[in-house]
Amino acid sequence: MFWFHFLDYFFVVFHLAIVIFNLFGWIWKKTRKANLILLLLTGGSWFGLGIFYGFGYCPFTDWHWQVLDHLGGMPGETSYMQYLYARAFGLHLPAGLVDTSTLAAFFAALIISILINIRDFRRKRRSRP
Repeated sequence: MFWFHFLDYFFVVFHLAIVIFNLFGWIWKKTRKANLILLLLTGGSWFGLGIFYGFGYCPFTDWHWQVLDHLGGMPGETSYMQYLYARAFGLHLPAGLVDTSTLAAFFAALIISILINIRDFRRKRRSRP
């Protein structure tokens, strides 16, 4: 049972780290490419795998739900982000608000990351002799 509790906490911290990096990883020059890659993987999961498993599908969320089910209780929230807000911050927000703000923040971060990576690529190419 120890491992399921460990995995439960791991997935909360892991998901929070992914969300924070997706939103802000474009800020630091050294992490910009990794940020863009992670954003594309996140979008690929949500929209690509989502075709087969439902919009917004994430395998890490699926595994965390399985851990929580094994521990004896699935959360009452309908989305993982709604669950994270409740679990990590004690905020119980409406599903529609969470889903809309999550999608808006994702696309904002993706657009910023793409534009900054293009700018960096062009600057690097221009500085070559």
